[in-house]
This record gives sequence, C-alpha cells and structure tokens, in this order.
Amino acid sequence: MIGLAEELPKHEEKYELHRLLGALLSQYLTADEKLNIIGNEYAIPMEKDFREDVSVMCNLSQKIKETGIETGIELGKREMIMKMYNKGYTVAQIADVAEMAEKQINEIIKNAGLLPV
Repeated sequence: MIGLAEELPKHEEKYELHRLLGALLSQYLTADEKLNIIGNEYAIPMEKDFREDVSVMCNLSQKIKETGIETGIELGKREMIMKMYNKGYTVAQIADVAEMAEKQINEIIKNAGLLPV
C-alpha cells in the first residue's frame, strides 16, 4: 500500500515512486504537466499512445469530480425541497424557490414517500 499526498514530494531518490505516482494520479496537474514530469524526471519515453492514455485518464478524473459535484448539488436541492415541504410550503412555492417545474417537485416528494402515487 502506498499513500499519496495532495502535494508532490520533492524530486529526490527516496521519493521517486511517490512522486511518479503522485504526478500521474494528481487531480491538480494538467496532462501536459504530468507528461513533463514523467518524461523529464523519469526518462520515460513519451510515445503517442502513452500521451493519449494520460489525456484520457485526466479527462476521466475531471468527469468523476464533476459528477460528484453535480450529485452533491442535486442531493442538497432535494434536501431543501423536503425541508420546505415538511414546513408547509406549497408545491408552487417550492417550485418557485428551487426554479424547477411543479411536476419535478411532486416527483421528488412522491419518491420520498410523502405523496400518494
């Protein structure tokens, strides 16, 4: 098991593996930054396929991050809707505040088991 920090360790022999893996898996470095570290510091040949794989990996991590943010926003919005509903706000009022259609609000409340089917 290898633990990786958010910040890359110094380029020293004792941190060689950590720095290489940290650079490759970092969510804060661009594909070009990763490729520069891998190519310049570790003399790993930068073939076209390898460059493309690193780019795909960077895009994948960005997509995972974006999906997590969207999920968090969606859960927060649902929680707000349910709090408003439980405090007696009408579906129309909730829809106005949430900037959603009343049909969507009803669906969220129904899925929470609070509205008849």
